[in-house]
Amino acid sequence: MAQVNSNMSPNTPLEYQSSIGRLNIFGFWVFLGAEMALFATIFATFFVLNGNTGGGPLPGELFDLKNTMIMTLLLLTSSFTSGLAIHEMRRNNTKSMVIWTIITLLFGLGFLYLEIEEFVHLVHEGATIGTNAYWSSFYFLTGTHGLHVSIGICWITLILLQIKSRGLTPDTAKKVFISSLYWHFLDFVWIFVFTGVYLLGMVGS
Repeated sequence: MAQVNSNMSPNTPLEYQSSIGRLNIFGFWVFLGAEMALFATIFATFFVLNGNTGGGPLPGELFDLKNTMIMTLLLLTSSFTSGLAIHEMRRNNTKSMVIWTIITLLFGLGFLYLEIEEFVHLVHEGATIGTNAYWSSFYFLTGTHGLHVSIGICWITLILLQIKSRGLTPDTAKKVFISSLYWHFLDFVWIFVFTGVYLLGMVGS
């Protein structure tokens, strides 16, 4: 169990009230830096291969901007509800925190459903991962992001189960906060996916 620092100010957020918690949070920021480098590499690969659409349909012919806007709205709203969950956690309101976290997960599941539906549509229209270099890089980038969202949903679900059995402690609060950082990071990455892949794909086709 994490050792709580008795010298901490009573206004110190629960997740920062143990030395292990503070170290874990710092370490996770370092991890997010590595994740950012990973996505930057994938984005660079995508933009290098962006014009290699020979032998397959153009992105602008297949992208459904309405569907993508709904996906974006779901994910950005989930970032807002995740922030509300942290706010309630810091007010020591466990019930409200859990409710907002569950709402966040539902938005994330909605995003994944629409993304899978889009993949099925694209494959049906002849844009598979093996069609050309563009579609290979498209699936690699969006699929990697979708995989991260799936991992985030599973991870946050496990944290909720821990809170149910252990309650809200400095240790579980740390986990909630770190998972919220992860979720905000995925929303941040999606903004670049939406702009660099979908909007530019429709304009450039």
